[in-house]
Amino acid sequence: MPSQLPPQFSSSASDKVCRKAIRSQVREARRSLTTEQQSSFAKSAADFTLSRLKQLKAQRVALYLTNDGELDTTPLIDALWQAGIEVYLPRLHPFSPGNLLFLRYQADTQMQKNHMRIWEPKLDITQMQLPHQIDVVITPLVAFDKQGNRMGMGGGFYDRTLANWQHKGKPLPIGYAHDCQQVDSLPCEHWDVPLPFIITPSHCYSFQ
Repeated sequence: MPSQLPPQFSSSASDKVCRKAIRSQVREARRSLTTEQQSSFAKSAADFTLSRLKQLKAQRVALYLTNDGELDTTPLIDALWQAGIEVYLPRLHPFSPGNLLFLRYQADTQMQKNHMRIWEPKLDITQMQLPHQIDVVITPLVAFDKQGNRMGMGGGFYDRTLANWQHKGKPLPIGYAHDCQQVDSLPCEHWDVPLPFIITPSHCYSFQ
């Protein structure tokens, strides 16, 4: 299990400064994990997640390709393919800035880097599903707290995608993170979407 203790932050700092400090320190913590730790943690988290997805009877699952020390999704993607569960990846919406599209991801899917240097599927509307047509979104995050609050990179992409998930019932968001990304409390804004579940290499947290 991870040896890092959760970063501690001053409650007297302004929310903006606090958010910046949290992002910086947690990203550094996850980058400091060794290759062996990353591999072991990714396998453990994938096992937890596949078990939960089977309980949910999920048939369409969206997730992300790992970047900047994030918990590696490669073992989970392989497990989903083997289980016959459809996998979808996000790509930036070409006509609606700040929003995401989700396209089917298979071994032969053509990929390209977007302007943020992140790999995404090439646009093919025949492979696209709307968010409410997807059962579960495995959600990346920079940090999370004991109440299930999520801090992303600040772009708001997933907050927009998940804004109406409770009203529509889908897609169910599940956070995916290293244990060292947990903090005691996060400064939250009204647009931040809390998560009902967060999976780490050592725990399956439920905040319902």
